[in-house]
Amino acid sequence: MNEAPPRRGDQEFAGQVNSMFDRISGVYDRMNRVMTAGLDQSWRARAAERARLEPGMKALDLCCGTGDLSLMLAERVGPEGEVIGADFSQPMLDLALEKAKDEGLRQVRFKWADALQLPFEDERFDALTIAFGARNLADLDQGLSEMRRVLVPGGRLVILEITQPRRQPLAGFFGLWFDRIVPMLGKVAGDSSAYTYLPESVRSFPDAEALAGRMDSAGFRHIRWTLMAGGIIALHSGVR
Repeated sequence: MNEAPPRRGDQEFAGQVNSMFDRISGVYDRMNRVMTAGLDQSWRARAAERARLEPGMKALDLCCGTGDLSLMLAERVGPEGEVIGADFSQPMLDLALEKAKDEGLRQVRFKWADALQLPFEDERFDALTIAFGARNLADLDQGLSEMRRVLVPGGRLVILEITQPRRQPLAGFFGLWFDRIVPMLGKVAGDSSAYTYLPESVRSFPDAEALAGRMDSAGFRHIRWTLMAGGIIALHSGVR
């Protein structure tokens, strides 16, 4: 099933993105592995490391999808800690729950949530991660404000996201891969519109330096970012 890809200026952008992720939940993991040549898990591991979690801590994995990063965080906080994976796609959350059961990780649970109106009290979490989800927020600044609100003072925010490389030849390869090949892969997977949206969402999202500026404006400090995969992936962190 294919629909027109969501456009950020559309009034119903959030609902369109929600519907899109519901549709692709069954192929999401497989497409991630194909599109990244299997590297996406190593990038998530870097994000988990950057969160600096210790046994007994509490973490929120926002826009958790099928839960891969949530499970990595759960291993770090141990049985005495707590991890909540939150997403607004119930089919994604159902898949995440099955993974957690298979791994026997009882310290992680999954909850439906709107990233712009998080259903958690102030200063709840020691760390908050969001992997490949920030560019899907209808209002990035509101999302960052909510992320800061639910972190304890000194808590860490970690954002893992695709970004556009600026230097050749990688910039040219990026354009070819994301503008042409990824939508073709999406068509084979049964939803070309979802994977047409992917490059559009990357182009409309702030670059690494601009994202750091938005984090600063939201009240985060000690902001740093690392570019990986030749500049295609950006890993940001900041402290409330």
